Amino acid sequence: MALLLNCDLGESFGSWKMGMDEAVMPHIDQANIACGFHGGDPLVINKTLTLAKQHEVTVGAHPSYPDLVGFGRRSMNCSGDEIKAFITYQISALDGMARSQGLELAYAKPHGALYNDMMAKDAVRHAIMDAMAAYHRPIRLMLQATPNADLHREEAANRGLKLYFEAFADRCYDDDGRLLARSKPGAVHTREKMLAQVKQLNDEGTITTVSGHTLNLQADTLCVHGDNMEGVQAIEAIRELITA
Repeated sequence: MALLLNCDLGESFGSWKMGMDEAVMPHIDQANIACGFHGGDPLVINKTLTLAKQHEVTVGAHPSYPDLVGFGRRSMNCSGDEIKAFITYQISALDGMARSQGLELAYAKPHGALYNDMMAKDAVRHAIMDAMAAYHRPIRLMLQATPNADLHREEAANRGLKLYFEAFADRCYDDDGRLLARSKPGAVHTREKMLAQVKQLNDEGTITTVSGHTLNLQADTLCVHGDNMEGVQAIEAIRELITA
């Protein structure tokens, strides 16, 4: 099956504008909607859900650490109980607002530092999985596709939780299957390399690492970004490539 396209949306807040949601939404399959803890507010959330419904896009929650000032990009030393509580709180808010529009929340993808910590720290990942497994109905967790996918799938299965594995269109991968640090040369692909990586992922289920090795990635969905017009145009090109 062709890769799905997911994008972080609904991150504007008050008079602060973030992203080009209206331009992005027609070209994606999954909208990761901010829940108010790093971006988004009730009005923005409601408008983003309406836009997703208009374009028949699947909606997911995009929860984060409670870090509005830092846009959720700073790690926080939270206990497992705190993580479970704020994950449940944010998912519940999106779920309730989605249901009010006749939509059903399908998954959750943590944002920023919470996502990075989920991938790096077992305790954080397990707390997130526990929170989602305890939710009153099934919702999938989206996390990064890495060589540890079998372990993550087993952790989820033990909790009765299903997963979406995601890859990244515009990022170079290290030989261990993790994203190459942005501080290193070539961490962010040019347009040409990005499209070549998308084609390889979609056609073969593999990526070529920074050292030229071929690595299998069990990806279901591809993360794209529409923060500016160049990003929107890149999404359009990716959609055409996958559709072709």
